[in-house]
Amino acid sequence: MRMYDLIMKKRNGDALTEEEIHYMIDGYTAGRIPDYQMSAMMMAVYFQGMDAEETAALTLAMARSGEMMDLSAISGVKVDKHSTGGVGDKTSIALAPMVAACGVKIAKMSGRGLGHTGGTIDKLESFAGFRTAISSEQFVKQVNEIGISIMGQTHDIAPADKKLYALRDVTATVDNMSLIASSIMSKKLASGADAIVLDVKTGSGAFMKRETDAFALAKEMVTLGNLAGRKTIAVVSDMDQPLGRAVGNALEVKEAIDTLRGEGPEDFTKLCMTLGSYMLLAAGEAATQTEAEEKLAQVIEDGSALRKLAEFVEAQGGDSRAVYDTSLLPTASITEEIVSPQEGYVCKIDCDEIGVCSLLLGGGRETKESEIDLSVGLILHKKAGDFVKAGESLATIYANDREKAEAAKKRFMGAYHFDEVQPEKQPLIKGIIQ
Repeated sequence: MRMYDLIMKKRNGDALTEEEIHYMIDGYTAGRIPDYQMSAMMMAVYFQGMDAEETAALTLAMARSGEMMDLSAISGVKVDKHSTGGVGDKTSIALAPMVAACGVKIAKMSGRGLGHTGGTIDKLESFAGFRTAISSEQFVKQVNEIGISIMGQTHDIAPADKKLYALRDVTATVDNMSLIASSIMSKKLASGADAIVLDVKTGSGAFMKRETDAFALAKEMVTLGNLAGRKTIAVVSDMDQPLGRAVGNALEVKEAIDTLRGEGPEDFTKLCMTLGSYMLLAAGEAATQTEAEEKLAQVIEDGSALRKLAEFVEAQGGDSRAVYDTSLLPTASITEEIVSPQEGYVCKIDCDEIGVCSLLLGGGRETKESEIDLSVGLILHKKAGDFVKAGESLATIYANDREKAEAAKKRFMGAYHFDEVQPEKQPLIKGIIQ
């Protein structure tokens, strides 16, 4: 078998066999197949596409290119959750303890943020001393003991995906449905959970800007998960404006804590309840969505979800006092209001631009080596559909550098659009694929 022949086969529009795909992925991971040949293959895939069998074979080959986490030592059904990312998406920090408090085992691997989308790992490090670089043994032990652990992705999980994604990123071959789906699902399958709930974002702040593309990706990933024997459900949700009101690492952690106290923003709370209900259903902890949502509401009301967060933070070396006293989280030295230049309804927010504002303040990474300032960000006071008077505050900026604050303020003003007519409210949950 030669890589040259496989490139020509795909270039001509023919389907690759499972054996050919495994040969390609194994050879590339081991360094036997050079970047220039794999670049040619990725471009051929970009233009010719892959059918369902090819995509499934590619996903499994990448998942098996490294360690396949064995979570059989954890009792009960293990459920994982994945989001395709967005602005203000702090969902895992509230959702995981909610679901764990209902008795479902959460064994989750998360990544760091790159660009303006903050990663769950970065946000959790707002708790002083919190560690995500833990051993597989500690990970399993902790899930068995307290029902929840979140660790950083190891180098041994789907190494083929890491190599392929870095190559696709510099060869303009990222934007292909099969390649996106296989990239996400290879890591999820290698992580060992029994069931997977996916939050697929759509809108101006999402990777999938168009709703039709988001549904297509959701269907592709659900099919891949189910073919691999994992119960997989996708929720397609809106990211045409930031989720909740907080954007920035420690600010988002505080908002997640507020949500566990029953005081969170309506949209963020609704998303947590929706995703959480499907996680409970997948684990067999509820018979209906209504029953699942009632259980989730109960653990918020009785405080057990908040206590579960504190238990989880403490188990991984973090200062759990910050769960009950959020003033202990990183705090910025400068706060400034951004006021509205006019009266009217907020008709549109360029969601990506709000993310860039946080990046300019130091809340994101421009490169993998960038240091994040956990304390900076924004709190939005007005969102799409809200009426605002001239001079009224649209948002509060949290910064540690006046020059960066000014740059963020300028960028922010270009992201808000106003109209005399109130816009129609868009649904947060666009659909469920299962």
